Amino acid sequence: MFIGENLTNLRIMHGYSRKQLSEMLDVTEQAVWQYENQYTSPKMKIVNDLKSIFHVKSKYFYYQDVLSQYKNHNNIPVMNIAYRSKIMNSISKTQTEAKHIEFLDSFINYITAKVTYPTQKMIQLRNEVVDYVNTSTEARETQIKTVAKLAREQLCLHEETNDNLMFLVEKSGVFMFEKAIGEEMDAYSLWTKQDRPFILLGNLKRSAVRRNFDIAHELGHLLLHYRVEFTNLDRKEHKAVENEANQFASAFLLPEESVLADMKAISHRTNPDAYLDLKKKWKTSLQVLGYRAASLGILDARNHRNFYAALHRKGYLQREPLDEIIPIQKPQKMKSIIDLVVKRGIIDIYEMGEKDWKVDNTFFHRLTGIEESFFNRFTTNNNDFELINVPHLSSNHHEKNG
Repeated sequence: MFIGENLTNLRIMHGYSRKQLSEMLDVTEQAVWQYENQYTSPKMKIVNDLKSIFHVKSKYFYYQDVLSQYKNHNNIPVMNIAYRSKIMNSISKTQTEAKHIEFLDSFINYITAKVTYPTQKMIQLRNEVVDYVNTSTEARETQIKTVAKLAREQLCLHEETNDNLMFLVEKSGVFMFEKAIGEEMDAYSLWTKQDRPFILLGNLKRSAVRRNFDIAHELGHLLLHYRVEFTNLDRKEHKAVENEANQFASAFLLPEESVLADMKAISHRTNPDAYLDLKKKWKTSLQVLGYRAASLGILDARNHRNFYAALHRKGYLQREPLDEIIPIQKPQKMKSIIDLVVKRGIIDIYEMGEKDWKVDNTFFHRLTGIEESFFNRFTTNNNDFELINVPHLSSNHHEKNG
């Protein structure tokens, strides 16, 4: 029997309304509603069209999908998704991203079912931050600076570079993925109710420095705004938490003592081009460097305005020098885990797609942002995310459980 809920899950995750899907299928919107609510079953031609649209097997629609098997019920708190977006109050967009996280969470549960992690540093850091903020009587600005410094220390990020930023954030316990989330949304983050932190990065990033800022900004949300109900914030409140995440990102990416020493050596401080060596060193934008210079008192308000005007005049607000040269980091943690469990014989990618998930590799690519070719040939990653207690299955045991 056709399972309508499976179709609903796919439709929402892909961001299609019933009307949009009906037009793609050349049927009425009412017909899609009937399929989803199991009043009628679609003909095989429609099933084949659905299969092509969503990159799943035909049988996907006739068995309980992976969400019913690997999802932790009510694990994704929709109200706590931290958006950087002009469309923060869009209900349909929120539902789409929440459903995408549900699928990702189920994917991680499936892949790591027989893998044990060391204690996650990000959870410990978050708890330390929550305790500090709840007991501190310092001004909020001081709290943010303190948390940024603590985070840099706890993540073991070197005081003179941000080169390993993405790797160290992933290693701390954050699951980071790329996704086509649209032009108006840079990134978003979330703690699940099972304490799994996610950062979703848009794949339309124009530069490595903007991606680094996105990571740091979302890290700020994960640490400073744990359990904040973003969907219930008004615009003023939303702007306030965004400003806090920006302050955190600036202080985190550009540690005070090191950056002060760097900036004091600059002679023409209102000229953005004078900061190019620092951009190369810290992998942060000229705009962020100017903002940090102002927050540290290197630039007074007037000189910061002149600096920003120069950015605008030179066209640097759209594209900065070195943006084409600095390589963009891509998430590697999930690839490392998949590579490990496949090599150990714990998971067979073919069986995963064919029997368990009933989807094509294109589905996994769109879900995780990992290139489709990876699921075919499995490249080795040298970075080790310290997975422990992974059973090494014998071939007989694998055949028995395959």
